[in-house]
Amino acid sequence: MSPQVIYLENESWLRTVVRSRVPEPEAVEDIMQNIALALVRQKDTLAEINRLGSWLYQVAVRQVLMYRRTRGRRRRFEEGLVKRATTGAVDAVYTAAGPVDRVLAAEQQQSVRAAMDRLNELDRQILLLKYSENWTYQELSEHLGVGEDTVEYRLSKARKRLRVLLSKSVASN
Repeated sequence: MSPQVIYLENESWLRTVVRSRVPEPEAVEDIMQNIALALVRQKDTLAEINRLGSWLYQVAVRQVLMYRRTRGRRRRFEEGLVKRATTGAVDAVYTAAGPVDRVLAAEQQQSVRAAMDRLNELDRQILLLKYSENWTYQELSEHLGVGEDTVEYRLSKARKRLRVLLSKSVASN
């Protein structure tokens, strides 16, 4: 039997299993796609699997766990970036500047953080990795699975979107 047929025959109950463990609809779709990929990767050995239903269930649960781990890592990473950016930059400003400079720096940080929160996830991630973690275009390319020219283009677009959001923020104040 082909991976496509197996997936279509089992999609309904697999989706129920995944949905019961992950509440976000977008995540459910991503996980279902990963289950389909696992089937395609194992197409040569599918005939050797005795209990296909239990194997599919294990794949679904494993994909859910991998999603949760990735989401947790991403959340901890972003929280760490914010914490490092907040404490490091504010400490440097407080030691080197007067009271007016401190207030201005705190307001600027708040504006940048708010603008970053309004960016889409890919833009925010690529900017944080490039400028907080000092990743190279090659490292970003490997992480995102795209060419370096695409990374350069995405960074340019993300910076432009951030500038627009910051200018709107300044204009509204």
